[in-house]
Amino acid sequence: MSDPTNLTLSPDTQVMLDCLRQAVSKTLERKRRVGQYSVQWTGKAAFTVGDDASESL
Repeated sequence: MSDPTNLTLSPDTQVMLDCLRQAVSKTLERKRRVGQYSVQWTGKAAFTVGDDASESL
């Protein structure tokens, strides 16, 4: 598999990626403010973040 850090994105693709990152960031911040947990991925395993998050998935 190719290394994703060495990819050159087209301008349109970069705009889409930036938009998705902003949407995810806003959603995670909203969930944090209202006290909801989120499930995130490190690349190796999923984990939960938040006050009401369970210890295991």
